[in-house]
Order: sequence, then C-alpha cells, then structure tokens
Amino acid sequence: MNDVTAPAALKESKATCCYCGVGCGVIVQTDGAQVVGVRGDPDHPANFGRLCTKGSTLHLTARDALQQQARALHPEIRVVREMERERTSWDTTLDFLAKKFADTIAAHGPDSVGFYISGQLLTEDYYVFNKLAKGLIGTNNIDTNSRLCMSSAVAGYKQTLGADAPPACYEDIEQADVVFIVGSNMAYAHPILYRRLEAARKARPQMKVIVADPRRTDTARDADLFLPILPGTDVALFNGMLHICLWEDLIDPAYIDAHTEGFAELKRTVRDYTPKFVADTCGISEEDLVTAARWFGESKAALSLYCQGLNQSSAGTAKNAALINLHLATHQIGKPGAGPFSLTGQPNAMGGREVGGMATLLSAHRDIGNRAHRAEVAKLWDITDVPAAPGKSAVEMFEALRDGDIRIIWIVCTNPAQSMPEQKMIREALKKAELVVVQEAYRTTATCDFADVLLPATTWSEKEGTVTNSERRITRFKPVLNKPGETLHDWEIGVRFAHRLETLWKRERTLFPYDDVESVWNEHRESTRGRDLDITGLSYAILEQQGPQQWPYPQGAQAGRQRLYEDGIFATASGRAKFVNTVYQPVAEKVDARFPFHLTTGRLRDQWHGMSRTGTVAQLFSHAPEPAVVLSKIDMERRLLKDGDLVHVTSKRGSQILPAVVGDDMRAGQAFIGMHWGEEYVSGRGNGDGTFGVNALTTPAYDPSSKQPELKHAAVKILKAELPWRMVVFGWVEESRLLTLQSELRPLMRKFAYASCTLFGRDKVGVLFRVADDYAAEKSLVDDIEARFGIAGAQVLRYDDHRRGNGRHILIGDGKLQAVSLSGDLSAEHWLKQYLEAEQPVAKLGRLLLMPTASPPQGFKSRGRIVCNCLNVSETEIVDALASHSGGDALGMLQQKLKCGTNCGSCVSELKKLVAQQPLQAKAA
Repeated sequence: MNDVTAPAALKESKATCCYCGVGCGVIVQTDGAQVVGVRGDPDHPANFGRLCTKGSTLHLTARDALQQQARALHPEIRVVREMERERTSWDTTLDFLAKKFADTIAAHGPDSVGFYISGQLLTEDYYVFNKLAKGLIGTNNIDTNSRLCMSSAVAGYKQTLGADAPPACYEDIEQADVVFIVGSNMAYAHPILYRRLEAARKARPQMKVIVADPRRTDTARDADLFLPILPGTDVALFNGMLHICLWEDLIDPAYIDAHTEGFAELKRTVRDYTPKFVADTCGISEEDLVTAARWFGESKAALSLYCQGLNQSSAGTAKNAALINLHLATHQIGKPGAGPFSLTGQPNAMGGREVGGMATLLSAHRDIGNRAHRAEVAKLWDITDVPAAPGKSAVEMFEALRDGDIRIIWIVCTNPAQSMPEQKMIREALKKAELVVVQEAYRTTATCDFADVLLPATTWSEKEGTVTNSERRITRFKPVLNKPGETLHDWEIGVRFAHRLETLWKRERTLFPYDDVESVWNEHRESTRGRDLDITGLSYAILEQQGPQQWPYPQGAQAGRQRLYEDGIFATASGRAKFVNTVYQPVAEKVDARFPFHLTTGRLRDQWHGMSRTGTVAQLFSHAPEPAVVLSKIDMERRLLKDGDLVHVTSKRGSQILPAVVGDDMRAGQAFIGMHWGEEYVSGRGNGDGTFGVNALTTPAYDPSSKQPELKHAAVKILKAELPWRMVVFGWVEESRLLTLQSELRPLMRKFAYASCTLFGRDKVGVLFRVADDYAAEKSLVDDIEARFGIAGAQVLRYDDHRRGNGRHILIGDGKLQAVSLSGDLSAEHWLKQYLEAEQPVAKLGRLLLMPTASPPQGFKSRGRIVCNCLNVSETEIVDALASHSGGDALGMLQQKLKCGTNCGSCVSELKKLVAQQPLQAKAA
C-alpha cells in the first residue's frame, strides 16, 4: 500500500473495500489509532474513485467505540457446553485445539472434522486453510460460504468453457451494444458497476439494456426491456431465446463448427421451447421474448451480467450453462463488449476459488476427482497424496454435523447461524457438535453464541494480502492499523494450529514454513504455473508498483489478459467449448393451496450479508429501517392489510412474524424479504426451536452439480398476526454502549411473539426496539426495557391509561427528547421519533406530549424515509421539489437543488422512479 499525500498528523493508505466482488479501491485515512475517513481511489481500475453507500461509510464501522463492543479481542474457551466461555491465552487455546483434533481424528478418522470458511478471507488465508485440511489433516471437508454465492457460476463455467474463469471485463460494459442483466438487482448489489453502466448508456444512447427478474427492481425500471419472469424459469427463457435465434438465423454456424461441440443435442432440445411455451412458462409476453432474442442475436456485442438469481437455485448450474449456451451459439464471447459475466457476491470469492477453497476443488482450478490434479498438488506440497473422496459441501457438512458423522466444525469469518438455509437444522447441528470453533473478528454474530472456542481474528484495515475481484483482477494491500488486542491474521491462526498438530503427530518437517504472508502467496503463485489462471509473472512488488493486475499473467508477460477465449480456444481437453443440454426444471418447492406465495430473498441497498459490519452504522438503516416482508398492493388489499401490519410468514420449515409493506416492484403471489435479517435484528418466541429471521423459512434443497442451495425461492403462506398489544421504544444511546444495548436486548426479544431491534441516526446514534404480543407485558419487563434506554427517574414525563392499556413515557434532557416509550397506542410514534431525530426543542409542545391522543403539532409534516443516505435527503423533500418544478430535466434539478444522487449515486435509480411517478415531470426526465 503506497502512501499518498495527506494532511499533517494523518496518514493515507490504499486498500480495497471489503464488501462486494466489484473490488473497489479505497484510500483510508488514519490518525494512528483508528480509521477516521475513507474515499474512493481514483487510480483503481475497478471504481476510479467511486464508492457506494456501504463503501463510503467503511470508516464508521471501524470507530474505536464500536470496535470495543463488537470485536473479539482475546481467545476464549468453554470447557462445559452450558457454561460461559472464559478468556485464555493463545498457547493454551491452540494446544487444546490441537489435542482435541488429534484425539478425534485418531478415534474417528480425518473426515470427522470439517472447516467452513468464507469469501471474505484473503487469498493467503484461504490457501492456508485449504492446505491444512487437504494436505495435513487429510480431509476434503472444507467448504465456504461461496457455496451459497458462486458455486453454480463455477460449475456453469467449467461445464461449458472448461475453467472457472469469467471471460469478460469491466471495460466491456462501455463497449457492449446490448447488456442483458438477469438474476441481479445490480443497482443495489453492485452499485459501482451500475454507475458505470449508467454512464455508458448516457455516452451511447443506442445501447439496449434488457433485465429479467421476478421483481420490478430499480435495475429493472431503468431497462429498455423488462422481462418479469416467474421465479425459477430462467432456463426456459434462455432456451426460448436460443430457439428464436435458431429460427431467425441469428446464430453463428461457422463459429459453432470451429470452436464448440455438443450443439446438435442442444438444438434438438430447444426445438420444443417455442415462443408460446416459453411465454406461458415464464409469465411474459411472446412479443417481449422475441424482442429480447432479436436484440441479443442481432447485436455486434452482447454482454450478460448475472448473479444470485441464477446461482442460488436447485437448477443453478443449468441456468448458468443455458445462458452461456446462448452466448456460444451467437458468438457473443471472446470479443470486446461480449460475454457471459458472472458478478461475484463477496470481496474474495474469486480468490477462494483460485486456491481450491471448496470441497470439490484443489489449488489453481484443479479438481479433487482428477487423479493427475491430485498428484500435482501432492508434489507441490511434498506429501504422499491428497484425499480422493469429495468433501462435504456446505449443507451436507451441517447435515453430517447434526448426524454425528462430523464431530468438530471450525468456522472462519462467516455466520452460518444467520446465512444458511433451514436454520432449524443448522442450529441442531451446532448444538450436537462435540466442538464448535469460531474464528471471527466480531463477537456479536449469532454463530458466536454456539462457539466453544472463539479465536479473535483481524479484519478490514488490519489485514495484509491479496484479493481478486469479479474481472479476475488481483489487488495487493497492507494493514492500515495494528492488530487490536490479541487478534491474529486468519492465515497466522491456521499456521500456528498446524505447527502444534504437526508436533503432536511428530512430523519431522512442517508443511507450513511461512515467515510472512508473501511466502504463502508465492506458494499459491507456483501452484498456478501452466494453469488457466497462471500468475507466475506476478509478484507482490509488481502489484505494489504497477497496481492491480488481471490474470492470467504468466511468467514473461508484460500485462494480464483483459478477455479470455479471443482466439476461440477454450480450457477443455479438446480446446472446444461445450454446449450443455439444458432442460427446464421448475423450482424445487412448488407453491400450492397451502403455501401459495413465492418467497424471494435478496439484498437491500445499504446493508451487506449478515450485517455484522454494516449493522454497526446507524445511518445505513435509514433507507430500510426495519425488517419487513414486501407484498404487492393486490395481495395486501386481498388480505385487508395496511402498511406495517404484522403477518406470519410460514414455510414448511418455520415461521417468522414480520411487518408487511406494499412494494410497487412486486407481482401478485410473490413476497420478498431482505436476506440480511437474522436473529440479531428480528426474533420473538418464534418456532419453539430458536430459529428466527429469513433463513428460518428457506429451503436446503440444492443444485445436484454445484451443491448451491435454493436460497432465492421458498413456498410460503402469509396470514395476519393478531397481536393486539404493541410497544416501541427508541432513544439516543452513547456510542460506547450502542452495541452492548443491542446485545442486552436480544434475550428480551424472545419473550414476545414479535420483536425487532435496529439502529437510527447520523451524527448521534440511537436504538429502535419494537415488540408485539397477544397481551400486555408485565410491568417489570416493560420497566426493565425502559430502564436500559434511561427512561427512569424524575425527568420522565408519563401518561398512562391503564384501562385501555396505553402508555407514553418520555425522557427529556436539555429541553429535547432523549428517549420515548409507547405502548398500546403507537399513533404518536412517527412524529415523536422525527422530533427526537431533529433534536427540536419540546418546550413549545407543552401538554401536547401528555394529551390522550398525542396528535402532532400543527404544521407538522413527516420527512418520510431517506432516499439519499449520503446527504440525508428524504422522499418528502424530493416529492416537494418535483411538485414545484416547472419542466425540463427533473433529475438534474434534484441533483442541483438537493444534491441527492451526486455523491455515491446509489440513489439515482430511485430518484428516477420518483421523477417518473410525478405526472408533470415524467416526460421532462
């Protein structure tokens, strides 16, 4: 990381963002003790200085006050399962682990242990744990949360192109004539690339954008053609487009003959995918289907961008392969502006795939099932052999843990007690395990509650190594801050444990002779020699001096390769790409009269994964303040539901109560819940088995090839929750106890039928706690909750109507609202919360605070939800500005007058929607 010009007493260093797979470069500003600022790196080729709302608030996640509450800083061991963990030393902890592993392996074999790791690890971390499991212990039971994210993309690329290598690059966005976005709300999930697409469309108005998605997302609203396909019908769509391309001579027979094989069989299959059949199957019009196929097939350069909508499916591999079939048949690959481009979900899912970090893979894109590949790795590692049997994939690993076939699980940098499907099974497995080891930076995750051993690891701004982004670009960075407490780098923990295990086994030499992180990377680099991802021409020095580089970058090369397969030679034994005979299969769990809704999960704009990091930043809750299930207006009206009404969302595996809200992006019969909501933020008495959140509902059904679960779809029923008693408490909290208060409230949440706990605020931070139940809570429980917010003592204004069960308790400080507790009647919530957030004096309100109806003061107008998080611009302010706008460029007016959409740009798509909803301004925009 090279230092760049910085103000006196502050240091600025280059790093990468730790969220999605775009791999944005950031410049981190530190004062020597903590991160005090972050901005986009204008020299980084992934983002050229742009950052989204999540990336631009990274420094807020690293504040010392939050770190002290959230971070795991010391090793801890729980000897007896029912007891609390106790702080211990690294020597004691690693000695304990080594003996426990050695004894278990001696008694039950190496496959009695398993490792579940993460796409948030650095490549060097991944490499060490892969070698630890497969090289030293002798088990292939090592898998990653990338199994939930990218394994169908891996399988699709390998089946068709021969190697797990995205063939396109970010520059292709500017050079494409048609961009086909499918299974991705790119505006939310990969916002910086979406900004790039917006700029490309502005520069080249002739560019066409097609979006296929069950929801009319912000991405879909911007499209020239939107295909609102039914969940899981992607294969039918792609086969139908190929059918039309065949019929209208839009394929490239010469390219097919020269560079592919297997087309004849696929051609016979797609004959049956007539426009009428596909339109009926997908729930779209024949006209739109034909238009999409013609635009794609006639285009000089068609680029597909796709993500979890294809991958998280029981037919995920077929979906990926069917889309790649379409590219191969029309020669939309291996040339500028064209190609099937899988957008990676995690910051280093690509790096993990490179080192073979999944149960079926080995280093440098080798396969466990290939004897020659195993021999190559065994030679590199100087061991006798690598185990041949495929290891357990993510779902299989936890099933084996529950069934007792795996006895020890080591979880690194991931939160399966929130992110895995069928949480009932996951939690049963974690309780059944003989030993649960959790290696984590954040002690606040749900999985840490199950840890018998907690190993404190470094995190963003402290780590050192490399990551690879979606376009195969490797970035090198160094730590910005020193390791806090007794934390160690993830690779260091693996190496130290390996040395102790080698000592117990009396090994004469170590398999882990690493003095530093560079020596790990150098061994990884050597493993790639001669492979499709050859990086033997790279070094840490080159990455530092010349910046991020794409692979392949073999020895002797002067640069990496932007695009793959430009010569028409593929990474298969024959050198030809392979068409896969893809046949449409419906979703694993069909809707029926008992479970009539299609439930889809996905990303919120300003949150990421399980929110262990973004969930510490109050302002990131302003766009989606609380958990909710989103339904169509038709379904809300049919069920006599109003915005905010609580409903039971129930699948065959569990149930979760949530507020229902109307979404104009939803089709009748469909429901949507953000993937991020776990028990840290939403719970209640629940299912009686301790499972909460969205993944209490999702299915563990998985793709037979990729083993990726179908997290994107479950069949559910939705019924109104008759919970007449409600309570909400909100108030400012000292930052030094913000997360501590959340942790204290978590066990209290389980005493109610429904409970949620989120943050709010910007310069000041607060906690919002909401519960509902069949009957009023006992006074002692209400008093306990209120006291934790400071609502106690003489400074509290109290209004109580015991006959009606209503209560209003208000803490005043310095003439302003500090905290509010409402029970029974919650009608005053919105204006009181807005008064609190605006820190308006309350003296003029007088008795209004304690009147039975507590109506808002005269002239009060709600700001509504925040649209532009960066500049704190609300929907009401935007609508008011549009109402007074006389014509012309309405979006430009908003950006000039309110400045919304001028910082990170993540809200631009939503601004366009608000403009379009104003009748007088729709044309002008």
